[in-house]
Amino acid sequence: MPESICEKKIFESVFVEHAENLRNFMYYKSGDFQRSEDLMQDAFSKLWEQCAKVSLEKVKSFLFTVANNKFLNQQKHKKVVLKFEKQAPKPSSSESPQFILEEQEFEKLLLDAIGSLPEGQREVFLMHRIDDLKYREIAELLGISTKAVEKRMHKALVVLRKIAIKL
Repeated sequence: MPESICEKKIFESVFVEHAENLRNFMYYKSGDFQRSEDLMQDAFSKLWEQCAKVSLEKVKSFLFTVANNKFLNQQKHKKVVLKFEKQAPKPSSSESPQFILEEQEFEKLLLDAIGSLPEGQREVFLMHRIDDLKYREIAELLGISTKAVEKRMHKALVVLRKIAIKL
């Protein structure tokens, strides 16, 4: 009879084996240690709920997919919240209205450009430029080669440069 994740000892061994890597991966995606802890715990809770349906061979993929989907859902929610906050009146500034308008337009174009990148390119770009991770570190976290990271970063920069030229 195959081993089941629903058995306490097996579930505990899965936790010991994958918890730290999952938490670290989510930390690098979110930049927030507490949030990465929560995402990791949520993924393991979901695994426990679905233990009868998940095989040992698929457990790592299941955990990372659940945590990533939860993260993406939170990001979508944050965008809604930020959009609402932007609609609220802001305190006056000493900058000219033209400067403020141009700055807002540039920020929107930049966020739209980054948001338009395919997920792999966007992820590598943000991990490198925002989290200041080296290509080697990104490759380890994503489980891909350093060359793949370089290629994704190159493609992201090409797309962003094309958009910048249009400005």
